[in-house]
Amino acid sequence: MNIRTFRIGGIHPEENKLTHEVPTQVAPLPHQAIFPLSQHIGAPARPIVQKGDKVKVGTLIAEAGSFVSAPIFSSVSGTVEKIDTAIDATGYRKPVIIINVEGDEWEESIDRSDKLELVKDHPELTPEEIVQRVKDAGIVGMGGAGFPTFIKLTPPPTAKAECVIINAVECEPYITADYRLMMEHADEILVGLELLMKAAKVTTGYIGIETNKHKAIELLTAKAQQAFGATDYHVEVVPLKQRYPQGGEKQLVDAVIRRQVPAPPAIPVNVGAIVQNVGTAFAVYQAVMKHKPLFERYTTVTGKRLAKPGNFLVRMGTPMSQLIEACGGMPDGDNKLLAGGPMMGKALTTTEVPICKGTNSVTILSGDDARRKEAQPCIRCAKCVGVCPMGLEPYLLAKLSAVKNWERAEGEDITSCIECGSCQFTCPAHRPLLDNIRQGKTTVMGIIRSRTAKK
Repeated sequence: MNIRTFRIGGIHPEENKLTHEVPTQVAPLPHQAIFPLSQHIGAPARPIVQKGDKVKVGTLIAEAGSFVSAPIFSSVSGTVEKIDTAIDATGYRKPVIIINVEGDEWEESIDRSDKLELVKDHPELTPEEIVQRVKDAGIVGMGGAGFPTFIKLTPPPTAKAECVIINAVECEPYITADYRLMMEHADEILVGLELLMKAAKVTTGYIGIETNKHKAIELLTAKAQQAFGATDYHVEVVPLKQRYPQGGEKQLVDAVIRRQVPAPPAIPVNVGAIVQNVGTAFAVYQAVMKHKPLFERYTTVTGKRLAKPGNFLVRMGTPMSQLIEACGGMPDGDNKLLAGGPMMGKALTTTEVPICKGTNSVTILSGDDARRKEAQPCIRCAKCVGVCPMGLEPYLLAKLSAVKNWERAEGEDITSCIECGSCQFTCPAHRPLLDNIRQGKTTVMGIIRSRTAKK
Protein backbone atom coordinates (compact mmCIF):
# COMPACT_ATOMS: atom_id res chain seq x y z
CA MET A 1 0.00 0.00 0.00
CA ASN A 2 1.38 3.39 -1.04
CA ILE A 3 0.89 5.68 1.96
CA ARG A 4 1.31 9.34 1.05
CA THR A 5 1.68 12.55 3.04
CA PHE A 6 2.58 16.22 2.54
CA ARG A 7 6.21 17.28 2.23
CA ILE A 8 6.76 20.29 4.49
CA GLY A 9 6.63 20.29 8.30
CA GLY A 10 3.93 18.59 10.35
CA ILE A 11 3.62 16.92 13.77
CA HIS A 12 1.90 13.91 15.30
CA PRO A 13 0.12 14.90 18.53
CA GLU A 14 -1.49 12.31 20.77
CA GLU A 15 -4.65 11.17 18.99
CA ASN A 16 -7.09 10.75 21.90
CA LYS A 17 -9.82 9.45 19.55
CA LEU A 18 -11.95 8.46 22.54
CA THR A 19 -15.17 8.19 20.52
CA HIS A 20 -13.79 6.37 17.47
CA GLU A 21 -16.10 3.37 17.82
CA VAL A 22 -19.04 5.12 19.49
CA PRO A 23 -22.04 5.02 17.10
CA THR A 24 -23.72 8.32 16.35
CA GLN A 25 -26.82 9.12 18.37
CA VAL A 26 -29.46 11.72 17.58
CA ALA A 27 -29.19 14.65 19.96
CA PRO A 28 -32.43 15.68 21.66
CA LEU A 29 -34.15 18.83 20.44
CA PRO A 30 -33.30 22.03 22.30
CA HIS A 31 -35.94 24.02 24.15
CA GLN A 32 -34.70 27.14 22.44
CA ALA A 33 -32.51 27.29 19.33
CA ILE A 34 -29.99 30.07 18.62
CA PHE A 35 -28.97 30.75 15.00
CA PRO A 36 -25.94 33.02 14.46
CA LEU A 37 -26.16 34.91 11.17
CA SER A 38 -22.41 34.43 10.55
CA GLN A 39 -21.94 30.68 10.13
CA HIS A 40 -19.71 31.05 7.07
CA ILE A 41 -16.89 33.08 5.58
CA GLY A 42 -18.22 36.29 4.03
CA ALA A 43 -21.11 38.62 4.76
CA PRO A 44 -23.58 37.65 7.52
CA ALA A 45 -26.97 36.37 6.40
CA ARG A 46 -29.91 38.81 6.55
CA PRO A 47 -32.95 37.84 8.67
CA ILE A 48 -36.20 37.44 6.75
CA VAL A 49 -38.27 36.53 9.83
CA GLN A 50 -39.33 38.64 12.78
CA LYS A 51 -40.59 38.17 16.32
CA GLY A 52 -43.76 36.07 16.43
CA ASP A 53 -43.26 34.32 13.07
CA LYS A 54 -43.96 30.59 12.93
CA VAL A 55 -41.31 28.37 11.32
CA LYS A 56 -40.86 24.70 10.51
CA VAL A 57 -37.79 22.50 10.26
CA GLY A 58 -36.16 23.60 7.00
CA THR A 59 -37.77 27.06 6.80
CA LEU A 60 -35.50 29.77 5.40
CA ILE A 61 -34.94 32.31 8.20
CA ALA A 62 -32.06 34.37 6.78
CA GLU A 63 -30.97 34.96 3.19
CA ALA A 64 -27.42 35.32 1.88
CA GLY A 65 -26.06 38.79 2.63
CA SER A 66 -23.91 39.09 -0.51
CA PHE A 67 -22.27 36.90 -3.15
CA VAL A 68 -19.86 35.43 -0.57
CA SER A 69 -22.45 34.43 1.99
CA ALA A 70 -24.94 31.63 2.69
CA PRO A 71 -28.58 31.39 3.79
CA ILE A 72 -29.60 30.05 7.21
CA PHE A 73 -32.44 27.58 7.76
CA SER A 74 -34.33 26.72 10.91
CA SER A 75 -33.52 23.31 12.37
CA VAL A 76 -36.60 23.38 14.58
CA SER A 77 -40.28 24.20 14.41
CA GLY A 78 -41.73 26.87 16.64
CA THR A 79 -41.97 30.64 17.10
CA VAL A 80 -39.33 33.30 16.56
CA GLU A 81 -38.66 34.73 20.03
CA LYS A 82 -36.43 37.63 18.92
CA ILE A 83 -33.50 38.81 16.84
CA ASP A 84 -30.70 39.62 19.25
CA THR A 85 -26.98 39.08 19.84
CA ALA A 86 -25.27 36.14 21.55
CA ILE A 87 -21.81 34.62 21.89
CA ASP A 88 -21.11 32.23 19.02
CA ALA A 89 -18.30 29.74 18.32
CA THR A 90 -15.85 32.59 17.63
CA GLY A 91 -16.22 33.75 21.23
CA TYR A 92 -17.71 37.11 20.22
CA ARG A 93 -21.26 38.43 20.47
CA LYS A 94 -22.87 38.30 17.02
CA PRO A 95 -26.39 38.85 15.62
CA VAL A 96 -28.61 35.78 16.10
CA ILE A 97 -32.18 34.61 15.56
CA ILE A 98 -33.68 32.90 18.62
CA ILE A 99 -36.54 30.42 18.14
CA ASN A 100 -38.65 28.78 20.84
CA VAL A 101 -39.10 25.11 19.96
CA GLU A 102 -42.65 23.76 19.62
CA GLY A 103 -42.91 20.21 18.28
CA ASP A 104 -40.95 18.95 15.28
CA GLU A 105 -42.83 19.83 12.09
CA TRP A 106 -40.80 19.66 8.87
CA GLU A 107 -41.22 21.45 5.55
CA GLU A 108 -43.06 19.07 3.23
CA SER A 109 -40.54 19.59 0.42
CA ILE A 110 -37.85 17.65 2.33
CA ASP A 111 -37.57 13.95 1.41
CA ARG A 112 -37.14 12.16 4.76
CA SER A 113 -37.01 8.63 3.30
CA ASP A 114 -33.90 6.41 3.52
CA LYS A 115 -33.99 5.53 -0.18
CA LEU A 116 -30.57 6.02 -1.80
CA GLU A 117 -30.91 8.32 -4.81
CA LEU A 118 -28.40 7.79 -7.63
CA VAL A 119 -27.16 10.41 -10.08
CA LYS A 120 -27.90 8.19 -13.09
CA ASP A 121 -31.60 8.25 -12.18
CA HIS A 122 -31.76 12.06 -12.30
CA PRO A 123 -30.98 13.34 -15.82
CA GLU A 124 -32.31 16.78 -14.83
CA LEU A 125 -29.23 17.33 -12.67
CA THR A 126 -27.04 19.44 -14.91
CA PRO A 127 -23.86 20.95 -13.43
CA GLU A 128 -25.66 24.29 -13.17
CA GLU A 129 -28.67 22.75 -11.41
CA ILE A 130 -26.44 20.99 -8.88
CA VAL A 131 -24.58 24.22 -8.09
CA GLN A 132 -27.85 26.11 -7.69
CA ARG A 133 -29.30 23.54 -5.28
CA VAL A 134 -26.09 23.56 -3.25
CA LYS A 135 -26.22 27.37 -3.10
CA ASP A 136 -29.91 27.48 -2.18
CA ALA A 137 -29.40 24.91 0.62
CA GLY A 138 -26.83 27.07 2.41
CA ILE A 139 -24.03 24.52 2.21
CA VAL A 140 -20.58 25.63 3.36
CA GLY A 141 -17.35 23.82 4.16
CA MET A 142 -18.17 21.48 7.05
CA GLY A 143 -14.60 21.01 8.23
CA GLY A 144 -14.69 24.34 10.06
CA ALA A 145 -13.63 26.86 7.42
CA GLY A 146 -17.22 27.64 6.39
CA PHE A 147 -16.50 28.78 2.83
CA PRO A 148 -19.68 28.74 0.69
CA THR A 149 -19.50 25.53 -1.35
CA PHE A 150 -21.11 26.83 -4.52
CA ILE A 151 -18.25 29.30 -5.01
CA LYS A 152 -15.68 26.51 -4.99
CA LEU A 153 -17.70 24.71 -7.65
CA THR A 154 -17.60 27.73 -9.99
CA PRO A 155 -13.90 28.66 -10.18
CA PRO A 156 -12.74 31.77 -12.06
CA PRO A 157 -12.01 31.47 -15.81
CA THR A 158 -8.28 31.63 -15.08
CA ALA A 159 -8.41 28.32 -13.17
CA LYS A 160 -9.49 24.91 -14.44
CA ALA A 161 -10.53 22.09 -12.13
CA GLU A 162 -9.06 18.67 -12.90
CA CYS A 163 -10.23 16.70 -9.85
CA VAL A 164 -12.28 16.80 -6.67
CA ILE A 165 -10.53 15.77 -3.45
CA ILE A 166 -12.69 14.72 -0.51
CA ASN A 167 -11.05 15.67 2.79
CA ALA A 168 -11.74 12.72 5.10
CA VAL A 169 -8.46 13.14 7.00
CA GLU A 170 -9.75 14.30 10.40
CA CYS A 171 -6.19 14.73 11.68
CA GLU A 172 -7.15 16.96 14.62
CA PRO A 173 -6.91 15.05 17.95
CA TYR A 174 -10.12 13.91 19.69
CA ILE A 175 -12.54 14.50 16.78
CA THR A 176 -14.27 11.45 15.23
CA ALA A 177 -17.44 12.91 13.68
CA ASP A 178 -16.21 12.49 10.09
CA TYR A 179 -15.11 8.91 10.77
CA ARG A 180 -18.53 7.97 12.12
CA LEU A 181 -20.18 9.69 9.16
CA MET A 182 -18.09 7.59 6.76
CA MET A 183 -18.88 4.36 8.58
CA GLU A 184 -22.60 5.12 8.70
CA HIS A 185 -23.26 6.89 5.38
CA ALA A 186 -20.62 5.74 2.90
CA ASP A 187 -23.10 5.32 0.03
CA GLU A 188 -24.48 8.85 0.37
CA ILE A 189 -20.96 10.30 0.57
CA LEU A 190 -20.02 8.63 -2.72
CA VAL A 191 -23.15 9.98 -4.43
CA GLY A 192 -22.22 13.38 -3.00
CA LEU A 193 -18.74 13.02 -4.51
CA GLU A 194 -20.26 12.15 -7.88
CA LEU A 195 -22.48 15.23 -7.68
CA LEU A 196 -19.47 17.40 -6.84
CA MET A 197 -17.50 15.95 -9.77
CA LYS A 198 -20.40 16.50 -12.14
CA ALA A 199 -20.85 20.07 -10.90
CA ALA A 200 -17.13 20.76 -11.32
CA LYS A 201 -17.14 19.05 -14.75
CA VAL A 202 -14.34 16.63 -13.87
CA THR A 203 -14.13 12.83 -13.99
CA THR A 204 -11.43 12.26 -11.36
CA GLY A 205 -12.07 12.10 -7.64
CA TYR A 206 -9.98 11.25 -4.58
CA ILE A 207 -10.88 10.53 -0.97
CA GLY A 208 -7.98 11.17 1.40
CA ILE A 209 -8.17 9.17 4.65
CA GLU A 210 -5.48 8.71 7.30
CA THR A 211 -4.44 5.13 8.10
CA ASN A 212 -5.79 5.25 11.66
CA LYS A 213 -9.22 4.92 9.98
CA HIS A 214 -8.50 1.60 8.28
CA LYS A 215 -12.12 0.45 8.49
CA ALA A 216 -13.26 3.54 6.61
CA ILE A 217 -10.51 3.03 4.00
CA GLU A 218 -11.64 -0.56 3.41
CA LEU A 219 -15.35 0.32 3.35
CA LEU A 220 -15.09 3.27 0.98
CA THR A 221 -12.60 1.47 -1.30
CA ALA A 222 -15.02 -1.44 -1.74
CA LYS A 223 -18.05 0.79 -2.23
CA ALA A 224 -16.21 3.10 -4.64
CA GLN A 225 -15.30 0.12 -6.82
CA GLN A 226 -18.96 -0.92 -6.88
CA ALA A 227 -20.25 2.59 -7.56
CA PHE A 228 -17.72 3.75 -10.15
CA GLY A 229 -16.18 0.55 -11.55
CA ALA A 230 -18.31 0.56 -14.71
CA THR A 231 -18.44 4.34 -15.21
CA ASP A 232 -16.27 6.99 -16.83
CA TYR A 233 -15.34 8.32 -13.40
CA HIS A 234 -12.01 7.47 -11.78
CA VAL A 235 -12.39 7.53 -7.99
CA GLU A 236 -9.53 6.54 -5.72
CA VAL A 237 -9.41 6.21 -1.92
CA VAL A 238 -5.96 7.47 -0.91
CA PRO A 239 -4.49 6.13 2.38
CA LEU A 240 -2.48 8.87 4.09
CA LYS A 241 0.17 8.74 6.79
CA GLN A 242 -0.99 10.05 10.16
CA ARG A 243 0.33 13.58 10.27
CA TYR A 244 -1.08 16.90 11.42
CA PRO A 245 -2.22 19.24 9.78
CA GLN A 246 -2.91 16.98 6.80
CA GLY A 247 -6.52 18.17 6.84
CA GLY A 248 -5.38 21.61 5.68
CA GLU A 249 -6.44 21.77 2.05
CA LYS A 250 -3.03 22.86 0.77
CA GLN A 251 -1.37 20.00 2.66
CA LEU A 252 -3.99 17.56 1.39
CA VAL A 253 -3.50 18.62 -2.23
CA ASP A 254 0.26 18.07 -1.82
CA ALA A 255 -0.28 14.65 -0.25
CA VAL A 256 -2.84 13.39 -2.78
CA ILE A 257 -1.77 14.79 -6.16
CA ARG A 258 1.76 16.03 -5.41
CA ARG A 259 1.08 19.65 -6.29
CA GLN A 260 1.88 22.57 -4.00
CA VAL A 261 -0.51 25.52 -3.87
CA PRO A 262 1.34 28.87 -4.04
CA ALA A 263 0.94 31.62 -1.42
CA PRO A 264 -2.34 33.59 -1.21
CA PRO A 265 -4.29 34.62 -3.15
CA ALA A 266 -3.68 31.23 -4.83
CA ILE A 267 -6.17 28.48 -3.91
CA PRO A 268 -6.23 24.72 -4.66
CA VAL A 269 -8.13 25.11 -7.93
CA ASN A 270 -5.15 27.09 -9.25
CA VAL A 271 -3.32 23.76 -9.34
CA GLY A 272 -6.38 21.86 -10.57
CA ALA A 273 -7.99 20.64 -7.33
CA ILE A 274 -11.33 21.38 -5.66
CA VAL A 275 -11.23 20.25 -2.03
CA GLN A 276 -14.42 19.46 -0.10
CA ASN A 277 -14.85 18.02 3.39
CA VAL A 278 -16.48 14.61 3.66
CA GLY A 279 -19.29 16.18 5.68
CA THR A 280 -19.81 18.65 2.84
CA ALA A 281 -20.14 15.76 0.36
CA PHE A 282 -22.85 14.24 2.57
CA ALA A 283 -24.63 17.61 2.85
CA VAL A 284 -24.48 18.00 -0.94
CA TYR A 285 -26.16 14.60 -1.35
CA GLN A 286 -28.93 15.58 1.05
CA ALA A 287 -29.43 19.01 -0.54
CA VAL A 288 -29.47 17.89 -4.16
CA MET A 289 -31.17 14.51 -3.82
CA LYS A 290 -33.40 15.03 -0.76
CA HIS A 291 -34.10 18.80 -1.02
CA LYS A 292 -32.81 19.11 2.54
CA PRO A 293 -31.16 22.40 3.50
CA LEU A 294 -28.17 22.40 5.81
CA PHE A 295 -29.54 22.58 9.35
CA GLU A 296 -27.94 19.65 11.19
CA ARG A 297 -24.50 18.06 11.32
CA TYR A 298 -22.36 15.31 12.86
CA THR A 299 -20.50 16.59 15.93
CA THR A 300 -18.16 14.92 18.44
CA VAL A 301 -18.51 15.80 22.13
CA THR A 302 -15.42 14.60 23.93
CA GLY A 303 -12.92 14.93 26.75
CA LYS A 304 -10.81 12.60 28.88
CA ARG A 305 -12.89 13.25 32.00
CA LEU A 306 -16.32 13.26 30.37
CA ALA A 307 -18.40 10.36 31.69
CA LYS A 308 -19.89 9.41 28.29
CA PRO A 309 -18.17 11.12 25.34
CA GLY A 310 -19.96 10.51 22.06
CA ASN A 311 -20.85 11.45 18.50
CA PHE A 312 -24.13 13.19 17.79
CA LEU A 313 -26.35 14.20 14.89
CA VAL A 314 -27.15 17.70 16.12
CA ARG A 315 -29.67 20.30 14.98
CA MET A 316 -27.88 23.60 14.52
CA GLY A 317 -28.80 26.14 17.14
CA THR A 318 -28.59 23.55 19.94
CA PRO A 319 -26.62 24.96 22.91
CA MET A 320 -23.44 23.07 23.74
CA SER A 321 -24.61 22.78 27.35
CA GLN A 322 -27.28 20.32 26.24
CA LEU A 323 -24.76 18.05 24.52
CA ILE A 324 -22.43 18.20 27.51
CA GLU A 325 -25.30 17.12 29.75
CA ALA A 326 -26.02 14.21 27.40
CA CYS A 327 -22.40 13.11 27.99
CA GLY A 328 -22.72 13.18 31.78
CA GLY A 329 -22.19 16.86 32.48
CA MET A 330 -19.13 19.06 32.91
CA PRO A 331 -16.37 17.27 34.88
CA ASP A 332 -15.32 18.56 38.29
CA GLY A 333 -12.24 20.74 38.57
CA ASP A 334 -10.55 22.96 35.99
CA ASN A 335 -11.93 22.65 32.47
CA LYS A 336 -11.39 24.43 29.16
CA LEU A 337 -14.28 24.35 26.67
CA LEU A 338 -13.34 24.41 22.99
CA ALA A 339 -15.41 24.81 19.85
CA GLY A 340 -13.38 22.38 17.75
CA GLY A 341 -10.34 20.32 18.64
CA PRO A 342 -7.35 21.15 20.86
CA MET A 343 -5.13 22.33 17.99
CA MET A 344 -7.39 24.78 16.13
CA GLY A 345 -10.44 25.05 18.36
CA LYS A 346 -11.48 28.31 20.01
CA ALA A 347 -11.75 28.52 23.81
CA LEU A 348 -15.18 29.64 25.01
CA THR A 349 -16.40 31.35 28.15
CA THR A 350 -19.90 29.86 28.19
CA THR A 351 -21.54 26.51 27.41
CA GLU A 352 -24.55 28.28 25.90
CA VAL A 353 -22.77 28.71 22.56
CA PRO A 354 -24.87 27.07 19.81
CA ILE A 355 -23.78 24.36 17.40
CA CYS A 356 -23.20 25.94 13.97
CA LYS A 357 -22.41 24.72 10.47
CA GLY A 358 -18.70 24.48 11.22
CA THR A 359 -18.85 22.97 14.72
CA ASN A 360 -17.30 19.54 14.21
CA SER A 361 -16.48 19.07 17.88
CA VAL A 362 -17.13 20.23 21.41
CA THR A 363 -13.93 19.40 23.32
CA ILE A 364 -13.43 19.66 27.06
CA LEU A 365 -9.84 19.72 28.30
CA SER A 366 -9.52 19.06 32.02
CA GLY A 367 -6.88 19.29 34.73
CA ASP A 368 -3.36 20.01 33.47
CA ASP A 369 -4.58 19.92 29.85
CA ALA A 370 -6.79 22.92 30.59
CA ARG A 371 -3.93 25.09 31.83
CA ARG A 372 -1.22 26.75 29.79
CA LYS A 373 2.37 26.43 30.92
CA GLU A 374 4.21 29.64 31.70
CA ALA A 375 5.97 31.12 28.68
CA GLN A 376 9.77 31.26 28.82
CA PRO A 377 12.30 33.16 26.67
CA CYS A 378 12.83 31.80 23.16
CA ILE A 379 15.86 29.46 23.09
CA ARG A 380 16.34 29.79 19.28
CA CYS A 381 15.87 26.05 18.73
CA ALA A 382 13.98 26.56 15.43
CA LYS A 383 11.59 23.68 16.14
CA CYS A 384 8.70 25.94 15.14
CA VAL A 385 10.35 26.49 11.74
CA GLY A 386 10.84 22.75 11.23
CA VAL A 387 7.20 21.84 11.87
CA CYS A 388 5.52 24.73 10.01
CA PRO A 389 3.60 23.12 7.12
CA MET A 390 3.70 26.38 5.17
CA GLY A 391 7.48 26.81 5.36
CA LEU A 392 7.22 30.01 7.44
CA GLU A 393 9.28 31.29 10.38
CA PRO A 394 6.73 31.36 13.22
CA TYR A 395 9.10 32.81 15.84
CA LEU A 396 9.73 35.78 13.55
CA LEU A 397 6.08 36.30 12.62
CA ALA A 398 5.11 36.20 16.30
CA LYS A 399 7.77 38.76 17.17
CA LEU A 400 6.80 41.07 14.30
CA SER A 401 3.17 40.87 15.41
CA ALA A 402 4.07 41.62 19.02
CA VAL A 403 5.99 44.78 18.04
CA LYS A 404 3.36 45.69 15.39
CA ASN A 405 5.75 45.72 12.46
CA TRP A 406 2.94 45.07 10.00
CA GLU A 407 4.87 45.93 6.83
CA ARG A 408 7.56 43.34 7.46
CA ALA A 409 5.00 40.79 8.71
CA GLU A 410 3.25 41.10 5.35
CA GLY A 411 6.57 40.74 3.56
CA GLU A 412 7.30 37.56 5.54
CA ASP A 413 4.02 36.02 4.24
CA ILE A 414 2.07 36.09 7.50
CA THR A 415 -1.14 35.70 5.45
CA SER A 416 0.04 32.22 4.39
CA CYS A 417 -0.29 30.98 7.99
CA ILE A 418 -3.09 28.40 8.25
CA GLU A 419 -3.28 28.80 12.06
CA CYS A 420 -2.75 25.08 12.65
CA GLY A 421 -0.90 25.61 15.94
CA SER A 422 1.95 23.22 15.14
CA CYS A 423 4.50 25.89 16.10
CA GLN A 424 2.99 26.59 19.50
CA PHE A 425 2.48 22.87 20.16
CA THR A 426 6.14 22.07 19.58
CA CYS A 427 7.69 25.11 21.30
CA PRO A 428 9.73 23.92 24.34
CA ALA A 429 9.53 27.44 25.81
CA HIS A 430 5.71 27.45 25.61
CA ARG A 431 5.70 30.73 23.70
CA PRO A 432 2.24 32.00 22.60
CA LEU A 433 3.32 31.91 18.96
CA LEU A 434 -0.05 31.20 17.38
CA ASP A 435 -1.82 33.79 19.54
CA ASN A 436 0.49 36.55 18.33
CA ILE A 437 0.53 35.38 14.71
CA ARG A 438 -3.26 35.14 14.61
CA GLN A 439 -3.59 38.74 15.79
CA GLY A 440 -0.95 39.88 13.34
CA LYS A 441 -2.49 38.00 10.42
CA THR A 442 -5.89 39.56 11.11
CA THR A 443 -4.38 43.04 11.21
CA VAL A 444 -2.32 42.58 8.05
CA MET A 445 -5.29 41.17 6.12
CA GLY A 446 -7.30 44.22 7.19
CA ILE A 447 -4.52 46.50 5.92
CA ILE A 448 -4.46 44.63 2.60
CA ARG A 449 -8.25 44.91 2.21
CA SER A 450 -8.15 48.64 3.00
CA ARG A 451 -5.35 49.18 0.50
CA THR A 452 -7.20 47.25 -2.20
CA ALA A 453 -10.42 49.20 -1.59
CA LYS A 454 -8.60 52.51 -2.20
CA LYS A 455 -7.36 51.45 -5.65
